[in-house]
Amino acid sequence: MSGTTISTKDISELRARTGAGIGDCKKALEEAGGDLSKAAEILRAKGIAKAEKRAGRAASQGLIGIELVGGATSAAMIELNSETDFVARNEEFKRLLRGLVADAAKHAPLGVAELTEGGYLEQPYGDSTVGETVKFASGKTGEAIALRRVARFAPEGGVVGHYLHHNEQVGVLVELAGATGDAALALAKDIALHIASADPIAVAPSDIPAEVVDRERRIAEEQVAAEGKPENIRAKIVEGKLKKFAQERALLEQPFIKDDSKSVGQLVAAVPGATVIRFARFKVGEG
Repeated sequence: MSGTTISTKDISELRARTGAGIGDCKKALEEAGGDLSKAAEILRAKGIAKAEKRAGRAASQGLIGIELVGGATSAAMIELNSETDFVARNEEFKRLLRGLVADAAKHAPLGVAELTEGGYLEQPYGDSTVGETVKFASGKTGEAIALRRVARFAPEGGVVGHYLHHNEQVGVLVELAGATGDAALALAKDIALHIASADPIAVAPSDIPAEVVDRERRIAEEQVAAEGKPENIRAKIVEGKLKKFAQERALLEQPFIKDDSKSVGQLVAAVPGATVIRFARFKVGEG
């Protein structure tokens, strides 16, 4: 779309999402009228972009915190953001992180939540609330601090696996039901490590959001048409591309990171009764 002003910030964000070059990103944004999601689709359809990255909209610094309860029968994870890495590495910031994640392990709602206002931020915390405590810390440091998201899992008759990267920038919780004991704990730990590296978007292919599948179908159809494939085989090729996408992005279909001769699903099946219910993967600044 001519006449659309494309900012350097938008180009940078599209590059982070897709891995495409500056020139390609600028052209795609112009064609999409400045819409980042449409521009990413255009690049994917043209084969310029790699598989979508989860590039964040905010260049936030910060840390991930994880708290286990009751021998890994439940756990919580939070992302606490700051403007600079200097503040994120400050002992006072880390102390705030530890206090907030310990509170989340007791009081945060089950599931995964993005935090903007209300909800868990209104939860009592000391003499104040969670939200007001974070605001006070922000005022004290002189830069923006935000509790961005929280996850808490507590399966009945199951365990929670976790992984926290050594730099505290990537964290994972995975909820495993139907099995307990050492084998279940080891499985949950392995799956959490796998998720940190492989970055799946759903547990099973059927859990991939419909809008994501529709987007991938559009991209595949455009690619097949551009390649000039015969009409009578296009649908089959598109379905093959969608199947491959599901295998690459659905947790149970992915090759296990520590032994790619088996899938994560096969790994789970080796522990009687075990089922992966859900997972959360936080990376500072992403999402």
